[in-house]
Amino acid sequence: MATKLEDAPDHMLGNGRPVTEEQTVTELKVTGNIPPELDGRYVRAGGNQKQGYSAHPFLGDGMIHGVRLRDGKAEWYRNRWVETPFITNPDLNATDPAVMMDMKSSKANTHVLGHAGKILALEEAHFPYELNADLSTVGVTDFAGKLQGPFTAHPKICPITGELIGFGASFIPPNLRYHRVSADGELVQSEEITIGGPVMMHDFNITENYVIFMDLPAVFDMNMAMSGDMPIRWDDDYPSRLGVMPRDGNDAQVKWFEINPCYVFHPMNAYEEGDKIILDVARYDYIWRESAMDFPPSSMWRWTIDMTSGKVHEEQVDDLGVEFPRVADDKVGQKHRYGYTMRMSPSDDPTQAEGGVRKYDCETGETSDILYGKGRVGGEPVFAPSAKHGSEDDGYLMTYVYDAATDSSQLVIMDAASMDNEPVAVIDLPRIPSGFHGSWIPSSVVA
Repeated sequence: MATKLEDAPDHMLGNGRPVTEEQTVTELKVTGNIPPELDGRYVRAGGNQKQGYSAHPFLGDGMIHGVRLRDGKAEWYRNRWVETPFITNPDLNATDPAVMMDMKSSKANTHVLGHAGKILALEEAHFPYELNADLSTVGVTDFAGKLQGPFTAHPKICPITGELIGFGASFIPPNLRYHRVSADGELVQSEEITIGGPVMMHDFNITENYVIFMDLPAVFDMNMAMSGDMPIRWDDDYPSRLGVMPRDGNDAQVKWFEINPCYVFHPMNAYEEGDKIILDVARYDYIWRESAMDFPPSSMWRWTIDMTSGKVHEEQVDDLGVEFPRVADDKVGQKHRYGYTMRMSPSDDPTQAEGGVRKYDCETGETSDILYGKGRVGGEPVFAPSAKHGSEDDGYLMTYVYDAATDSSQLVIMDAASMDNEPVAVIDLPRIPSGFHGSWIPSSVVA
């Protein structure tokens, strides 16, 4: 184990280095005007190793960073570790197969969302963890004993039914289970789904009537796990395919469609159009072929599944490097016009790196961008609706932005409709390390 900062892996340097304390800050400087209709919490998950070093960016201890907005004010900023077994027992090895099989041994570092009055911190290989309104840990949840096996970091909340729809991928059989949670938080359906083997299925898609699984060639390797490495590798011999199933269906009803070899961590959205299903995704040609840090650039693609012909049309939409695509929450599984992504910086130099947001108009094919300025990088853009209730993009984009010059962070609130480089509001915060996914949780979901 490394003992000096200069010996730490690259992902734990710069703004990847962990923060060492939990904080509650109530005196927050605001530049601009926080829209008064924003009543809720912006929360984001990430890895923040409490002791020692994590072997990979995906293996850091889960920490949630949140800002409470109400009546045009920023009431507080809080950061809290999710109290998983790794916090109380730092000697646990996250890649040890025995630890991986303990469903309470989550890093809880990948995503955080609100559903049925609860805040859930998620990681794809284990049970969710419930948090309270102040982001402290309530405990692990298995949906009243009904959840068997892992639960994805990327469930989808249907804006029509209020259901939380997810899956669980595992390195031991069954390699995939599908889960459907009712609007009031009850696990009402679980189905074993047959796939080609133990793959890393990180995300999936829903439409109004279907779910779409992505069975892709990032496979689990037991020998790598036993040696302490990130136990996923690329397999050129594993076929790439998409599986379409009715949302209340079962394994026998899955229809599989072959696609060209690729990997997708995150789709933007999916929807139905006649006998076709449209998926917009951030697509990689491959991942982890040479090492666990081997990532080529990802870019936006559109897949059109023709349910009648059994074919998939694959089309590259843009060549800009982007990730973490999102749509407005009320468009999940519905036809969307607008999508938002995190722009990847062309420079690795923290003083020259420049992050931003790219907005896609899927009707006209046009794009527009917000840039944060040199030395400033952000994360996933999360949409919150405005009070106008007008067009689909009437609302705000939120993300934490890190400034290398000041070694501090801000919550930046941007106008999603105008995509103006001048933010609506900026809230000064302590440094928030680079992280993964987050949500706008309105007070109507969690008071």
